[in-house]
Amino acid sequence: MMSRERPIRVDCLQYANWSEKVFRQMREGGVDGVHVTIAYHENFRETVQNIEQWNRWFERYPNLIFLGRTGDDLTLARETNRTAIFFGFQNPSPIEDDIGLIEVLHTLGARFMQLSYNNQSLLATGCYEAQDPGITRMGRQVIKEMNRVGLVVDMSHSAERSTLEAIEISERPIAITHANPSFWHPALRNKSNDLLRALGQSGGMLGFSVYPHHLNDGSDCTLESFCQMIAKTAELMGLERIGIGTDLCQDQPDSVVEWMRVGRWTKEIDYGEGSKNSPGFPEMPVWFQDNRDFNTIESGLLAVGFSSNEVARIMGENWRTFFDQSFGPADRQINMLDRTAAE
Repeated sequence: MMSRERPIRVDCLQYANWSEKVFRQMREGGVDGVHVTIAYHENFRETVQNIEQWNRWFERYPNLIFLGRTGDDLTLARETNRTAIFFGFQNPSPIEDDIGLIEVLHTLGARFMQLSYNNQSLLATGCYEAQDPGITRMGRQVIKEMNRVGLVVDMSHSAERSTLEAIEISERPIAITHANPSFWHPALRNKSNDLLRALGQSGGMLGFSVYPHHLNDGSDCTLESFCQMIAKTAELMGLERIGIGTDLCQDQPDSVVEWMRVGRWTKEIDYGEGSKNSPGFPEMPVWFQDNRDFNTIESGLLAVGFSSNEVARIMGENWRTFFDQSFGPADRQINMLDRTAAE
């Protein structure tokens, strides 16, 4: 691990209402890399328009943010006091029904794609469906192509069987970028012990979410409870397989929740895991309001018994290793492994 005053910090999922304020808070919080959602239900052309918007932000705020493509960009971010932005999709809608768009989107900067959001997709089953038939025929081919180009399979919103099958089918480790264990809080999107064991044994990664619907006691969840949960999950999966994926939706209007949950698939409001009387965003816990609060999580992890080196792994070093192994073409990964073995 490189010598530094604080550990590298990576947040493996945010969907904020992006602004100069948010970008400056990333710098105040020392966040070196953020996986940002650039598509929920958008088709290919609409996703390209979102990439165009990000290109304008990169041009306007070059001293704050830049497009991240490899794990090395986390080092560049640290050295230049900026935040590397990594693109991801929470639904496979950007590839439509065209497997060739996977490589196109990877070339444009995409590094993560969920195989399903909350519903059944062409590829896999979402966690809100009553039945989970697993990875589809197209899903198997898409996983193979994602493995080839270096687009990470993300199963954060997927159902149990689909996720276990994705772990088995994928020749490269997958990620659950933003979720928590169901032993701590039984939300539909939180993950079972069996699934987390399989994820850890396969070399995959889990990013812990701070989104209140996924927390024990919701918005009233304590920092101690959150960090104790991380400690128990480390015992279950292995310390090297866990990180942070806050699912921070800062400054978003409640109307955005409708797009996230409803998209174009229904005319009715889908309340998801929220209150039937309040489809909007819940209040964040007092100890994590925005990107300036990563220090608080670090302090909480130290308080429950993690060493400083272990905290460094959880806060970003584990994601850095995963990025190094995952974002390039499969043949590049093989070459890296060969070089490591030779050394």
